[in-house]
Amino acid sequence: MHALADRGRLQAGETLLVLGAAGGVGTAAIEIGKLLGARVIAAASSPAKLEVCRALGADELVNYAAEDLRQRLKELSAKRRLDVVYDPVGGPMAEVALRALGWDGRFLVIGFASGEIPRIPLNLALLNERSLVGVYWGDWSQHRRAESAAQLGRIAAAIAAGQLKPAITERLRLEEVPRAMADLLERRAHGKLVVRP
Repeated sequence: MHALADRGRLQAGETLLVLGAAGGVGTAAIEIGKLLGARVIAAASSPAKLEVCRALGADELVNYAAEDLRQRLKELSAKRRLDVVYDPVGGPMAEVALRALGWDGRFLVIGFASGEIPRIPLNLALLNERSLVGVYWGDWSQHRRAESAAQLGRIAAAIAAGQLKPAITERLRLEEVPRAMADLLERRAHGKLVVRP
């Protein structure tokens, strides 16, 4: 919510691209993007992961392991370029996604799950007056405690109303945590993993 509403200024009717869309934060971005009224394009690395995204309401799906991301984004944004990119992955897809942003597009830097911090040519920000926007919820929540509490209240209300339904894909016993951590590190997991001690 902080990334999309506060930092990305995502508006109803805009187009949002979520990279790493089947992961823990990616699934949340799909749901919150839809809650805010955006058209959501979900990009993930397998048909199974994309099915999770479809179930969460993604409007368009891109398998970036099997499709050329640049070409597919051109097709999906032929009438209107992307407004916001939500990127928790980093790596080589970041520059491709940034280039697909239209006028006043906002590229949200969430993290680097790929392990690679991209080196972005700054002229890409100049073109179309695109913005590179850092999102660090942990620090923000400490500096803006009242705003953070209000935002968490908004999220809780949306969950209680059935507007947000976090994608829990696996419930684990405590002794299964090492395997789950390996799945997260190897990007085999999708959705949320819940540990039941």
